[in-house]
Amino acid sequence: MKLVSYLKDGHDQLAFLVDNFLFDCDMVHPELPGNMNMFLHYWDDMYPIAQKVDAAIKAGSISKDRGIDISTIQIIAPIPFPTSCRDGYAFRQHVAAARRNRKVDMIAEFDQYPIFYFTNHLSIQGEGNIYCMPDHFEKLDFELEAAIVICRPGRNIPAEEADKYIGGLMIMNDMSARRLQMEEMLLNLGPAKGKDFCTVIGPCLVTLDELEAFEIPAKENHVGKSWNLKMKCWVNGIQVSEGNVGDMDWTFAEIIERCSYGVNLHPGDVIGSGTVGTGCFLELNGTGKLNNPNYQEQWLQENDVVEMEIEQIGLLKNTIVKEESSFSILAKKKLP
Repeated sequence: MKLVSYLKDGHDQLAFLVDNFLFDCDMVHPELPGNMNMFLHYWDDMYPIAQKVDAAIKAGSISKDRGIDISTIQIIAPIPFPTSCRDGYAFRQHVAAARRNRKVDMIAEFDQYPIFYFTNHLSIQGEGNIYCMPDHFEKLDFELEAAIVICRPGRNIPAEEADKYIGGLMIMNDMSARRLQMEEMLLNLGPAKGKDFCTVIGPCLVTLDELEAFEIPAKENHVGKSWNLKMKCWVNGIQVSEGNVGDMDWTFAEIIERCSYGVNLHPGDVIGSGTVGTGCFLELNGTGKLNNPNYQEQWLQENDVVEMEIEQIGLLKNTIVKEESSFSILAKKKLP
């Protein structure tokens, strides 16, 4: 199934996405909820019903006349109000390249345990404009990732059982203001201020049954589902990144195991994969300068259009917009 949220009469509406038409969940079946929050909280009851309805729509038993052309509306984040948002560090290629570019050795601990950080779940958004303050434009970056949402409550979840807590996959763009991020991390804290202004997810939530044909084994000595799904990113129509969800070294199941240790996970918790190899300008610029001292760095600018695609999930499109403010916290930095 592909599930989408959009604004309807001022509230978030959950809908099935089939052949570019949206079918409101509560309109096509009386037992289905009208929003993603309720769907996730009653997952075990709602999911089997939704599967049957989705099959009926695809079979033509439910007429397209009951659907809405997706091109005529503005969709929002598929999980409009996540209960939390964590981001992992699952792609070894990205970590190794970033450390190589800084001329430091690969950190051995990467292969020992999967780490994550919390980001601002109230700054989650879907496709559309990303509003940035002046300081955000100091090395503004995208990060191409995949993400999951938790669909069942759990605590101390073993990796071997964790896949059943995954409601589905989405694209994630973990927007990053690198100047702010790098300054705060000099004090061994963060990333926080460099990340908290925006995280993009979407365009839809694709449930795991839809992706069974793309499942591949996890990497050696790892546990959990993995998927052969190509990942790409374009900036202003020029492709800048390419990777694959299957390149994840740490699986989402293993990340869930660590996240849930001594902690309750809740339906609606979003967890990102971390950046795929080549999936951000920070890495691309570092590689370019390593190979060519005259390489011209690239960062996101006002009016840039960022498009991200993951095979079988869709295309996520955002435009960078400058807020009408000259306020700068970097200008308030106290100098010695």
